[in-house]
Amino acid sequence: MQKIKSLMTRQGLKSPPENLSDLGAIESLRVPGKEEFRELREQPSDPQAEQELINSIEQVYFSTDSFDIVKYELEKLPPILNLQELEEYRDKLKQQQAAVSKKVADLILEKQPAYVKELERVTSLQTGLQLAAVICTNGRRHLNIAKEGFTQASLGLLANQRKRQLLIGLLKSLRTIKTLQRTDVRLSEMLEEEDYPGAIQLCLECQKAASTFKHYSCISELNSKLQDTLEQIEEQLDVALSKICKNFDINHYTKVQQAYRLLGKTQTAMDQLHMHFTQAIHNTVFQVVLGYVELCSGNTDTKFQKLQYKDLCTDVQLKVKTYLLGTDLSIFKYDDFIFVLDIISRLMQVGEEFCGSKSEVLQESIRKQSVNYFKNYHRTRLDELRMFLENETWELCPVKSNFSILQLHEFKFMEQSRSPSVSPSKQPASTSSKTVTLFEQYCSDGNPFEIQANHKDEETEDVLASNGYESDEQEKSAYQEYDSDSDVPEELKRDYVDEQTGDAPVKSVSRETLKSRKKSDYSLNKVNAPILTNTTLNVIRLVGKYMQMMNILKPIAFDVIHFMSQLFDYYLYAIYTFFGRNDSLESTGLGLSSSRLRTTLNRIQESLIDMEVSADPTATLTAAEERKEKVPSPHLSHLVVLTSGDTLYGLAERVVATESLVFLAEQFEFLQPHLDAVMPAVKKPFLQQFYSQTVSTASELRKPIYWIVAGKAIDYEQMLLLMANVKWDVKEIMSQHNIYVDALLKEFEQFNRRLNEVSKRVRIPLPVSNILWEHCIRLANRTIVEGYANVKKCSNEGRALMQLDFQQFLMKLEKLTDIRPIPDKEFVETYIKAYYLTENDMERWIKEHREYSTKQLTNLVNVCLGSHINKKARQKLLAAIDDIDRPKR
Repeated sequence: MQKIKSLMTRQGLKSPPENLSDLGAIESLRVPGKEEFRELREQPSDPQAEQELINSIEQVYFSTDSFDIVKYELEKLPPILNLQELEEYRDKLKQQQAAVSKKVADLILEKQPAYVKELERVTSLQTGLQLAAVICTNGRRHLNIAKEGFTQASLGLLANQRKRQLLIGLLKSLRTIKTLQRTDVRLSEMLEEEDYPGAIQLCLECQKAASTFKHYSCISELNSKLQDTLEQIEEQLDVALSKICKNFDINHYTKVQQAYRLLGKTQTAMDQLHMHFTQAIHNTVFQVVLGYVELCSGNTDTKFQKLQYKDLCTDVQLKVKTYLLGTDLSIFKYDDFIFVLDIISRLMQVGEEFCGSKSEVLQESIRKQSVNYFKNYHRTRLDELRMFLENETWELCPVKSNFSILQLHEFKFMEQSRSPSVSPSKQPASTSSKTVTLFEQYCSDGNPFEIQANHKDEETEDVLASNGYESDEQEKSAYQEYDSDSDVPEELKRDYVDEQTGDAPVKSVSRETLKSRKKSDYSLNKVNAPILTNTTLNVIRLVGKYMQMMNILKPIAFDVIHFMSQLFDYYLYAIYTFFGRNDSLESTGLGLSSSRLRTTLNRIQESLIDMEVSADPTATLTAAEERKEKVPSPHLSHLVVLTSGDTLYGLAERVVATESLVFLAEQFEFLQPHLDAVMPAVKKPFLQQFYSQTVSTASELRKPIYWIVAGKAIDYEQMLLLMANVKWDVKEIMSQHNIYVDALLKEFEQFNRRLNEVSKRVRIPLPVSNILWEHCIRLANRTIVEGYANVKKCSNEGRALMQLDFQQFLMKLEKLTDIRPIPDKEFVETYIKAYYLTENDMERWIKEHREYSTKQLTNLVNVCLGSHINKKARQKLLAAIDDIDRPKR
């Protein structure tokens, strides 16, 4: 009903009475039925007129339900009734009732679907409530059953379990109390064993447990007893700390420090340790110096014992200075010289650190004598290096695959420099920015005057491999990689068992696996050990000795590094002179030394090589001294043969020589940080220039050295003769390539076999084999272009035959090598395709492709293009070629 009133309000109607049933007393105002509603809605109506009728209804009719309509109408009747007026008034009320009834009927019918839907929701809610009531009833029934099943026996079980847990806790407490009562015995045992950290840890744990169980009277006095024990342990710790000063043991010291750390008194430990060390050092040093002074004085006068330590040291310092200034250091051998110099350096450092001042006069005197000594030593070593190089046969020095220069005796100082037992004079400058004094360095053990470097009797150099192999297993693996038993050396035909472990060898690599590897890797039957010679090893040892000198006496670091660079310069120059110099190949301008390498070689020759040596050996040495540091140019040993085609023109010796130089350069690269650390700042540009312009050029020697082999390994002249016999002016397209292609491929197959033979002597690294193949292929392709440039007559079909020949060559060549892309492939293809260019395109092509010779370009114009251009155009192209060639002349 409220919805009807709201709707009537929105429509501008006044609200009817809330309870329409109150109008039942007046029949004319009763609510019409469903059929009447339908009739009312079906009657024609005027909405505006109906609205006016509704608006004319008095407001009182819309009041509360307690309003009496009949009484209200009766009270309105006039004293004198007029039937006609009453009937008119009645008709008016009926019209108003009809308008309201029709309005109500419209609103009821409009809300009928919502009413039905709401009624369905009420019904569904009623069903849900009934189901909930059933569930609640069942739940209460089951709860009642559970309540009845929970008996007194179950409660009894829970009570017993609780009592059991309480007793277990009590038993645990009793066991802890028993352990605490036995603590004294265990603490005494641990102190006797000097297990101070364990004793303190146990005592602290007992204190913690005692405070937990302090409510038990049996351990009420345990806390105070444990505190007394801790104080007793601390007293024993101080005694143990004092023993460390003279007899240091790292395990013992570790226990003492851990004990102080548990007590929270690490600072106290340091203070006590300093005090004990100070006292021990003072007593020990005083007795030593006192004994030396008494010995030098020749008497045991007790007056020296009353002197202060500083006065005793002054007397010793005067005696040391007198001895050092009176010595000619050059009488020592190099190892003795290093040893003496190290001792002197340490003596000076001890005095400087103790007195807080430096002896400039003594330092300068030692520096000058050291430089003079080292110059003479270096001069001798250069002559010795020349002798080694001139007698070197460039055989492989067999070292293990894990060879490192740090394994050599001369470089042991670099490993020792990482140890705290080595003096700061042997510490690399780059290891720490903080300077460690000798007193700090030797506070734990030893003294700065103990022999530090002579460990040759205790250590051995295990760097060489037997028979060129690192182990017997690798020898057997190499043996199994030969193609037939006839190729196996006799020394490899034996049982292969590891002599050290007795184990059987590892199964060798299968033949299928070997075949699947790159064809350009010729190191299948050798371990991947470094390639070096005995001379290389001697140079490396010299470098180690030089670095020892440099680390001991840093003021002469620049002179030492300069001499080290001369060792490398001379070695590089010798390798180039022996294996890389070839004027005939230099003229080709292909694959040879770079401008940087040529500059380096010229610099070495001008600054180091003596080119004016007389026949008299005595005069030679005299002239060499006059020309400062210059050394005669070395000569290759007559035992080294570089002219035999069977050995690929000494390829094995070339590989050993060149790759040993590359290995030497790698070792210098490894040592660069150490050299840079000791080099004075003002001299660092020299070191940087040495590495960037000399060391880095070592690998560039591969090209000119292996170019000589590539230039002779293939018979390029024979190929030109075969190409000259080919008829290129054919009239039909050929399907078969020419025989010169097969001849060239056979040359490459022979070259491949020879490389395999050489690799049985010396491992050929992959970069070397790649350079050799690249050189050979590049020379072959340029020979092909030269052969095409020699053609007198050529047709379109002939040019197609050239393409066929070259594609056949490429297809077969790619099966022999893994080098991709094929070098100078475009050089040949571009030359062949130039035949099809027009006049204008050809002129531009000639100007853009200056890599071809004048002869090759001229032949291309006269022979290849002569068939489809006129004479005038040909003269124009020849003039363009002449313009390009003129600057070369």
